[in-house]
Amino acid sequence: MRNKVRLFGIDVDALTKVEAIKLIMDWLKADAYLCRYVVTPNVDHVVKLQEHEGFREAYHAASLVLIDGKPVLVAARLLGESIFETVPGSDLTIQVLEVAASCENISVFLLGAAPGVGTKAVERIREQWPSVQVIGHYSPPFGFEREDAHSEYIIRQINECAPDLLIVGLGAPKQEIWMHKHRHLTKTKVALCVGAAIDFIAREKPRAPPWMRQIGMEWYYRLMSEPNRLAKRYAYDAWIFPRVLFNEFLKRKRTKFR
Repeated sequence: MRNKVRLFGIDVDALTKVEAIKLIMDWLKADAYLCRYVVTPNVDHVVKLQEHEGFREAYHAASLVLIDGKPVLVAARLLGESIFETVPGSDLTIQVLEVAASCENISVFLLGAAPGVGTKAVERIREQWPSVQVIGHYSPPFGFEREDAHSEYIIRQINECAPDLLIVGLGAPKQEIWMHKHRHLTKTKVALCVGAAIDFIAREKPRAPPWMRQIGMEWYYRLMSEPNRLAKRYAYDAWIFPRVLFNEFLKRKRTKFR
């Protein structure tokens, strides 16, 4: 039985990076294609979870919930929860691929990123981890999730390959909601919902230096890299997240003194 922590209305797995990777690898080595999907909440996810019912449903059905952002980890500790470290989705993806490279016959399908980026990511994976079998990739057009026929087409592509690992980079909350809706139709063992991970693998977007990631400043690096896309979102999250944290504190306090 995994240790879970109730945080901001969702159940978070209190696992270290090593424990999470071991669990995912156990799922990948199993025979059953159960489509267990993994989500990694950061501040933006926490804010969206307060406002989006479909997103909450996707989180509740996830097989593994791992804290991505340092601010969420700090908030958890301020609330008295014992969570040891963050497990960022992009780092998790790289480390799962590294471990998978030492195993036999682990196959991968990439879903997401802009046209051409998936091809670059496939080339990088084959170059860096040649024993990992990349058996397919697809970059869906904007708005594809609103067309059932297009989702059915994607599922057919995935199911024809039947990959062990599906790396999903569609952005939140789209990727989590799509996986939740189609998980029972998708023939894969594990799906990682990991945002920009495909872009990072393809080196289409730069990652923050390790020291910035370690001290929780990756958000600043990404903001400086993509100010037009991220400034409004980050400003909104910075306004709402403290309120969410304060409300969580009050809720726990009321529960404690009942």
